[in-house]
Amino acid sequence: VAGSQYPSDMTWPDNVERIEHLPPADHAAFYSRQRYTLNVTRSSMIAAGWSPSVRLFEAAACGTPIISDRWPGLDSFFPASAIHNAGETDDVIEILFGESERTRLAMARRARERV
Repeated sequence: VAGSQYPSDMTWPDNVERIEHLPPADHAAFYSRQRYTLNVTRSSMIAAGWSPSVRLFEAAACGTPIISDRWPGLDSFFPASAIHNAGETDDVIEILFGESERTRLAMARRARERV
């Protein structure tokens, strides 16, 4: 998990690596190591409207499939065939355990082509 906006008193499981700041030069290596990247958009960004995080484009450019929360305008950047939308934990679990490797890679390819 990378990012500076998480509460400092949050306890992370032993199998989670927490990175406070990931330098831009390390982004490609970070995304390329992931089976999926999970994007959770801050409420202030959703309220601003049409404010996609650069991480969506970076992950897609690295060929990493994306699971993102839903927000108005997301589909104008990434159609449903190129990104997963998840509204709750069960949606993410279904994607992680229910999607074939072939489907996962095809979605990543479509997102990369889009970027």
